[in-house]
Amino acid sequence: MMTHDAFSHWLGIEVLEISEGKSVLKMKIRDEMTNGFGIAHGGIVFSLADSAVAFAANSYGIKSVTLEATISWPKASQSGDVLTAKAINLSLGNKTAIFDVNINNQNDEIIGLFRATVYRTSKKW
Repeated sequence: MMTHDAFSHWLGIEVLEISEGKSVLKMKIRDEMTNGFGIAHGGIVFSLADSAVAFAANSYGIKSVTLEATISWPKASQSGDVLTAKAINLSLGNKTAIFDVNINNQNDEIIGLFRATVYRTSKKW
């Protein structure tokens, strides 16, 4: 999956772990990822979390895509911060699954809380 994921490559995502129903990804916030306030754009953090869900959801060998997702940003991140996203499966059904992702900075402070529902297609990897 990562081989063909141009966006995750552009973000600079590093896959640290993938196991059934779980993934751990890491990336560094770059200057071009910040907004007019000088903090990481929320869409960048959202994208990291969404990628973590994608790897965790697809780890079961069934092609899965995000149906909906929400995020909260309890703390801002800055250029130079190294973020780690840990996705875990909370509920696995035949057609849908729910995942939570905690996004932490290099100081182990929570900077994002993400929840997603994915659709599990009938197609195998």
